[in-house]
Amino acid sequence: MLQMRPGCECCNVDLAPDSQDAWICSFECTFCTNCVESKLGGRCPNCGGAFSRRPTRVGGALERNPASTVRVFKPSGCAPAA
Repeated sequence: MLQMRPGCECCNVDLAPDSQDAWICSFECTFCTNCVESKLGGRCPNCGGAFSRRPTRVGGALERNPASTVRVFKPSGCAPAA
C-alpha cells in the first residue's frame, strides 16, 4: 500500500492524497511537479530512478487507508541524480 506522503521532499509543498501534482519513484520518494521538472530532471535524487505520477486516494479508500502524516524533507539533497 502506498504511503501517500504529505509533502514534497525538495520544497516541502503540501501534496494532498488527491493531488495531481505528486510524483513518486519506485521507493515512494515523493516530489511535486515543479521540482521534478525544474530541479530534478525527471530522476529521483535519492535512487536515480524515474518518476511516475502518484495515484490518488479518495473517499472510502482514503478513510479506510489514510495517507501518511510523516513528512520527509531533504532540501540539501534536492539536486539531480548523478
